[in-house]
Amino acid sequence: MQQKSKLFLQALKYSIPHLGKCMQKQHVNHCNFADHYYNSIKLKKYHLTKCLQNKPRISELARNIPSRNFSCKEFLPIKQENKKSLSENMDAFEKVRTKLETQPQEEYEIINAEIKHGGFVYYQEGCCLVRSKDEEADNDNYEVLFNLEELKLEQPFIDCIRVAPDEKYVAAKIRTEDSEASTCVVVKLSDQPVMEASFPNVSSFEWVKDEEDEDVLFYTFQRNLRCHDVYRATFGDNRRNERFYTEKDPSFFVFLYLTKDSRFLTMNIMNKTTSEVWLIDGMSPWDPPVLIQKRIHGVLYYVEHRDDELYILTNVGEPTEFKLMRTAADTPAIMNWDLFFTMKRNTKVVDLDMFKDHCVLFLKHSNLLYVNVIGLADDSVRSLKLPPWACGFIMDTNSDPKNCPFQLCSPIRPPKYYTYKFSEGKLFEETGHEDPITKTSRVLRIEAKSKDGKLVPMTIFHKTDSEDLQKKPLLVHVYGAYGMDLKMNFRPERRVLVDDGWILAYCHVRGGGELGLQWHADGRLTKKLNGLADLEACIKTLHGQGFSQPSLTTLTAFSAGGVLVGALCNSNPELLRAVTLEAPFLDVLNTMMDTTLPLTLEELEEWGNPSSDEKHKNYIKRYCPYQNIKPKHYPSIHITAYENDERVPLKGIVNYTEKLKEAIVEHAKDTGEGYQAPNIILDIQPGGNHVIEDSHKKITAQIKFLYEELGLDSTSVFENLKKYLKF
Repeated sequence: MQQKSKLFLQALKYSIPHLGKCMQKQHVNHCNFADHYYNSIKLKKYHLTKCLQNKPRISELARNIPSRNFSCKEFLPIKQENKKSLSENMDAFEKVRTKLETQPQEEYEIINAEIKHGGFVYYQEGCCLVRSKDEEADNDNYEVLFNLEELKLEQPFIDCIRVAPDEKYVAAKIRTEDSEASTCVVVKLSDQPVMEASFPNVSSFEWVKDEEDEDVLFYTFQRNLRCHDVYRATFGDNRRNERFYTEKDPSFFVFLYLTKDSRFLTMNIMNKTTSEVWLIDGMSPWDPPVLIQKRIHGVLYYVEHRDDELYILTNVGEPTEFKLMRTAADTPAIMNWDLFFTMKRNTKVVDLDMFKDHCVLFLKHSNLLYVNVIGLADDSVRSLKLPPWACGFIMDTNSDPKNCPFQLCSPIRPPKYYTYKFSEGKLFEETGHEDPITKTSRVLRIEAKSKDGKLVPMTIFHKTDSEDLQKKPLLVHVYGAYGMDLKMNFRPERRVLVDDGWILAYCHVRGGGELGLQWHADGRLTKKLNGLADLEACIKTLHGQGFSQPSLTTLTAFSAGGVLVGALCNSNPELLRAVTLEAPFLDVLNTMMDTTLPLTLEELEEWGNPSSDEKHKNYIKRYCPYQNIKPKHYPSIHITAYENDERVPLKGIVNYTEKLKEAIVEHAKDTGEGYQAPNIILDIQPGGNHVIEDSHKKITAQIKFLYEELGLDSTSVFENLKKYLKF
């Protein structure tokens, strides 16, 4: 089962890290303000450079697994220039562009969170939380604030940093790569920085300042993957730590978000289909919070603030897709919401960014990317179609009111910077050396017709000079759950495969979110089989249009994507030669009937409730991979699982593997001598994380498996991988 990408528009499978390893006694006063104030009416990225995270983005409301990020520098060597020659008056975009152009060639490297506050940059250097003056951020002149080794964790790294408004304190969330456990440490900034406190199991956290100029830290606490509690804490002489709110509905979770102008801290209470937002005054955090709108089943909404107005992204009304509404901050209830901007049909809202005079919407329409810039003074709209090679956005937190920077990426192309300049009304592209993949590969967007006539978009990559594509190996990607887009961020191993002649195909089937909320609704609950029909249609369309053939076709998925892959292996195994799965969800029925598992209750609106609804139970039985294994020929399957994965229990994966092997043995007996049985490999990795995206061991094992199953020479592909990954 599955989340950290992409939009805040869905309550996704991923939740925030749950176990902390640094415990401390806490004085707790329980207060559920909803009981008292319910009637009140008053919301692993890939970077070319280190990401400046001044504030979290609204898109963080989508719960995804926090991960360490790759940084891709330019492929070609570039002469290093003298940084002192740069003009101090350059705007932010020009500084970024120049920095990129003057970087020397380097391999991909793992970087950590970084935040700019005031005149300092806070980041991780080695095993330490450090800060340096902004103009010295690229030098080795820094001040050590905290040594991560004090937590006695194995290879800890900083996942998130927040600085108190007046820079008296800094808070950092620390975790390890092989676990979702996290610890939040608070460091007092002084001549001799000292750790003031540490809190286990923290997910989201934000600083505000009260009327007495005292820093107040709000944070959410998570246990057993469920995030239901909000705390607030102060430090120094007036030290306290108290429970602020507890969500009583186990199917909902809580996430904190600070509006971009820091005017309000929003407490977002949400599940897969419904949300409720409370406002905490950013200048009077001890006042009772204000409810925007009591939760209404099926209504999602998310909030930003500007000039005493709330901008609300919501699916309320017809059509039930997202639209932008606004209302005065002192009259926030739903009856006061005024329609401000509507999206085109088949549009996914990826993110929203608010500026002094503009609102910027990042959109995906019919599988292409757009940016809509809305002028708030005159309600003008400028729609910009982005380059067709781009498959995903990477948002940059930005405090410059004059520019809106972001990055575009694809599975085979590293991120590239773009900046929209409001004063000129133009989009500027990062200059410098063009990635050679631009000329050596092609990106195609085609559609497959599913059995009910629905057109399913696909994105295809292959080498420009490839001849006879029918004889080339094909790797198909699919997900199709939780309204979550198929991951199309840059992955070095995908690029290497294309360079080696592979065709990559990304199938945006129903159940995902690529075409909006209805696309998700048409692939969940008792419509889950639509996603399977879409996947089958996509692969048949690829073969029919000359992209590879069944004997050279492979399929890959992770987490909830394993449901559709496992179902296809049962229903149409002849379409495939080999499959790779990571932490796959394969036993839907037994998992959803076990309410003792931490995420079962949160998942009911995606898969159904087979314990109490016979219709749901019978429907799940029709597609559940584990339930439908039969003696027949299967493709070879490589499964990566994690020993302490709490999202997808290892037991279900082991049971699936054993049952599948038994069915293959039985089929081999019935077939007789000469039958070549498929290889079924279960690779159990240590650790408690759900998916370790940049694990070199996993990457090499999966690629080795695919090449061996297809009888291909892997020498060149591993040589090329060494250019990008440090082995």
